[in-house]
Amino acid sequence: MTLSKLAESLAAPATLRLNATAARLKAEGAPVIHLGGGEPESPAPAAAVQAARAMLDRGDVKYTATAGIPALRQRVASYVEAEFGRPTTPAEVLVTAGAKPAIYAALVAVLDPGDEVVFPAPFWVSYPEMVRLAGGVPVAVAGPDGSHEPRIQDMEAAVTARTRMIILNSPNNPSGAVYSEAFVAGVMDLCERRGLFLLADEIYRRLTFDGRIAPSAVRFARDLGDEGRVILVDGVSKMFGMTGFRVGWAVASRRIIEVMGNVIGQTMSCASSLGQVAALAALEKDTGYVEDLRRDLQGRRDTAVRELTAIPGLRLVPPSGTFYCLPDFRAFGADSTALAAFLLEHTRVVTVPGVDFGREGHLRISYCGPAADVVEGIRRLRWALDPTSPREIQFGGAVHVRTWERPGA
Repeated sequence: MTLSKLAESLAAPATLRLNATAARLKAEGAPVIHLGGGEPESPAPAAAVQAARAMLDRGDVKYTATAGIPALRQRVASYVEAEFGRPTTPAEVLVTAGAKPAIYAALVAVLDPGDEVVFPAPFWVSYPEMVRLAGGVPVAVAGPDGSHEPRIQDMEAAVTARTRMIILNSPNNPSGAVYSEAFVAGVMDLCERRGLFLLADEIYRRLTFDGRIAPSAVRFARDLGDEGRVILVDGVSKMFGMTGFRVGWAVASRRIIEVMGNVIGQTMSCASSLGQVAALAALEKDTGYVEDLRRDLQGRRDTAVRELTAIPGLRLVPPSGTFYCLPDFRAFGADSTALAAFLLEHTRVVTVPGVDFGREGHLRISYCGPAADVVEGIRRLRWALDPTSPREIQFGGAVHVRTWERPGA
């Protein structure tokens, strides 16, 4: 059977693939700890659940307009205006089934075959494949070793006559880095000088630590009207822990939103009405949920950093946001896929290979799961990697003995 060469060249996202592996091992009774996940364990806001329940009780779960229900589009417009001080109308808002369709619709709306899309490395695992699916060519730009932020001159050097868009994801998945104001402003200026679109993926923007504020490209754009080139992507999945409701949005000029809406209309029709009603309730009745989640995640971040930096040879740039970090494990081997497999086999801890994020030799560690799991998972990692740790460890009701030399030794 012959299928599309493009489709067959795609791999399942590493994060989703590892979710499936962890679920399978747990079902088999293995003492698995999942440090690769991407959703807070906190329950969704009560107001969102109640709004969804009321809609279910009415049985009135129907299609909506492609761009979303009017009340949610208005609320998102008001939210953006309040956050950034830039007037926004519902006509400049497109509601989608999570942030990922908004990103894909933006790529399809902007790219012609062979057009290039530039983004910093490390990058979210789906950017390169989504660009390719939209007919484009992904171009990753790495920062200096030990830094997760490229230099502006390196970003500009990557721009060619075929470049159409730059993607910025800050706070960044997988590193937790918050890009500096100078970098974000510089990229916005670069886009406006070179006639490029800037897709600002700010799904984690409100989940920052230590008083940091993630600078938004929206604040530095000279034009947000008909000639505006910023496409802001956000949603309720991360800041409200509402991953399963699948509601995101894009905010851009009317012309861009109109074309993106046509893409959504011809592919996904609309976001779930149930999810949209829940998202509206979360935005309207946020009584401190996001701040409570942010504070909780900062505490978990502190725990993860403390435990990870106790592993000899490991290097870590502490994350300033999100619920991920990207430690440098090159002291234990340059092949992150092999290292992640080694750790899963011997410790039953799931991590995500950095190669999938454009940063080989690193592993993405998530600390948004149960706090006890984060501590226990890192304890097992240290046992496997640190030759000075005790040779025996107990987990899963059994005693395990380290019988190997430290990887990379």
